[in-house]
Amino acid sequence: MAPSSFTACPLFLARIVLAPVMVRPDPSNLFGRRLRAAHAGFPGSRVGWAEVELRGSVRIATIRGIEIGVHYSWVLVFLLVAWTLAVGLFPFQYPGLSTGIYWAMGFVASFLLFVSVLIHELAHSFVAQARGLGVNSITLFIFGGVSNIAREPSNAPDELLISAVGPISSVVLGSVFYGIWIGLGDGGGAVAGVAFYLAFINVLLAVFNLIPGFPLDGGRVFRAIIWWATGSFRTATRIAVTAGQVVAFLFVIAGIFIVFTGAFLSGIWLVLIGWFLYSAAGASARETQREAWLQGVTVRQVMNQTPTTVEPELPVSELVHREILQKAIRALPVVRDGLLVGMVTLNEVRGVPRERWEETPVGAVMTPREQLQTVKPDDDLAVAIRILAEQDVNQLPVVEDSRLVGLLSRSNVMRFLQVREELGMAEEEERRAA
Repeated sequence: MAPSSFTACPLFLARIVLAPVMVRPDPSNLFGRRLRAAHAGFPGSRVGWAEVELRGSVRIATIRGIEIGVHYSWVLVFLLVAWTLAVGLFPFQYPGLSTGIYWAMGFVASFLLFVSVLIHELAHSFVAQARGLGVNSITLFIFGGVSNIAREPSNAPDELLISAVGPISSVVLGSVFYGIWIGLGDGGGAVAGVAFYLAFINVLLAVFNLIPGFPLDGGRVFRAIIWWATGSFRTATRIAVTAGQVVAFLFVIAGIFIVFTGAFLSGIWLVLIGWFLYSAAGASARETQREAWLQGVTVRQVMNQTPTTVEPELPVSELVHREILQKAIRALPVVRDGLLVGMVTLNEVRGVPRERWEETPVGAVMTPREQLQTVKPDDDLAVAIRILAEQDVNQLPVVEDSRLVGLLSRSNVMRFLQVREELGMAEEEERRAA
């Protein structure tokens, strides 16, 4: 599971609860391209070992290099929350207003609720950036918000700070809205009603997310404290995961009970939250195990030591027909006298008009060496995997003294892990780590 900051957003007054989603990590999706729910498994990312980007998301903004996306499921929950507030909560609390005013209050409150969730996630993300962690995106979706933070913090204080700042930001927002409500006084009408709702819901958001159910913020705070006390990230994760699964089980039980009291929608949603949290906690445990598998493994042990290469003078036409089409290779290192000078991929080739293939050399379209991320053969494989994920590339040139000595690709890593699993080595290492 892991490294993504999740914001669970409880809306009990609206008879709905939003929470983080997590799918079980799939070894065949180790690098999690355009995630389909919320987590896959990729070592060292705050979203598991993967990039979290829900299918069906639309980018609406970029803030400090962080892409802000809205999943289509957000529209459903936005309308549901607005409807519940407009026909249920606000008419009950503020009788005598017109139907149009109630609907306006509902839409404004629902929109500002999700703005609050976004601010909560931005707080996580900004602190993560300040601690040297990359943040790729934030997505709002049916269960709340999720930040795609590139990797786990390297120490307990950073984990504690990044995790705690989200609930703190929600309390601050709640205080601001409460201050607005107080300032408007009895004559504030509809505006005061929305302000009071947002004050209450932001405080509730903070409290709910501080429940020690990993991977909620409270679960991550709990893990950070144990990590700080024991000095062991793996021990802290194991304890936090167990606590998270207990909390998830209690959510399921509570949800079933609520269903039988007549609040069907709230009960079912709480059951779903429990199920998702249980899956998320289990995925985190499996991520930690995979990280253990990679301990002591170097790039040299996994890389392709004899990659196909081309020279910068080669025409693009020959590159396409001799290498890309015949060998089904999508990216090739460009070398001159054994020295790496660049990389050429299918994307660069697509940018060249076909009628110019004969006259255009590879060197004119390649990505030059200075712009490439490379690794050394004796680097830890876990570090290389993190670079593959953070840079969103499929391969890394392996360089020693400026000479190309190999190529590490995502498929190399997948084959390595699959062979270890088939040989039973992964299970043996898990038993030793337990």
